[in-house]
Amino acid sequence: MAGMQRPPKRPPGRARPQGPAPQSPTRRPRFEDKAEAPRAHRSAPGRFQEQQAPPPRGRRVAGPAPMEAEGPAPPRPGAGAGSGAFWLYGEHAVASAIRNPRRKTRRLLVTEDAEKSLRAALNRPWRLPPERIERQRFGTFLTEDAVHQGVALLVEPLEPVALEDAIAASDRPVLLLDQVTDPRNVGAILRSAAAFGAACVVLQDRHAPPETGALARAASGALDIVPVVREVNLSRAIASLQKAGFWVMGLAGDATRTLAEACPKDRRVALVLGAEDTGLRRLQRETCDELVRLPITQAIESLNVAAAAAVALYEVVREG
Repeated sequence: MAGMQRPPKRPPGRARPQGPAPQSPTRRPRFEDKAEAPRAHRSAPGRFQEQQAPPPRGRRVAGPAPMEAEGPAPPRPGAGAGSGAFWLYGEHAVASAIRNPRRKTRRLLVTEDAEKSLRAALNRPWRLPPERIERQRFGTFLTEDAVHQGVALLVEPLEPVALEDAIAASDRPVLLLDQVTDPRNVGAILRSAAAFGAACVVLQDRHAPPETGALARAASGALDIVPVVREVNLSRAIASLQKAGFWVMGLAGDATRTLAEACPKDRRVALVLGAEDTGLRRLQRETCDELVRLPITQAIESLNVAAAAAVALYEVVREG
């Protein structure tokens, strides 16, 4: 209506909300310690604004700086490499691994004298720089009986070699080991295999030692020279060699013919050797083309498997 006056306007500003007055934004939350807060409250977004956020990932928390070690840190087995990495030690084993293009190397630790000797033996650029350490520090990551000669190399195990690839790359004899588990014996057999030019050494995968520093030391560099084939089923590997034209002979003390009498001259040869305590197992004996023996005197029952492998390989490769 024309004569009525409008009520005065409310002063400008926010309308007063209905209900109880809100808490002051500066008021501290009820649960100041995050560990004491109820789980439901901790998960509510924006509920406790005053809790300190965790530091960003990757940022170093303030504190006293760690002390720096003098020289390279004492290495540990597997340091800086995959879970299967191990230490090779000794000049021959390390030099052979450095020469092998298939070997993945991670760290090379040397004393001053060992570095000079290794450089003279290799006489070529190295694939990784050596780290100089004192001789006593080798005891922090090698066993007490390790004859390291002041040099150790952290390496990855070699990639598996297929049997067909190994026999295609060489026309020399093949050695098969039936559950020979002592790494020193396997290393010594590899050394003989390298000396007499064997095409490869076949091990049964579940009953043979893995690559270790002790095995490499016994092999004296041959671990990186002779291809090592690992087969799940040794009798199947024998059958594969027979199909490829090999004459497979198993060494057994009770055989009627000697290796020299049975060794053919017109085809390739594979030799199967068993463990010292049990010899060849029944399935391997039955799968071989022939069982043969080494002519030893009755003064001793048998030869060590590594010694037998060396004599047998010599007999196979000798001329005349």
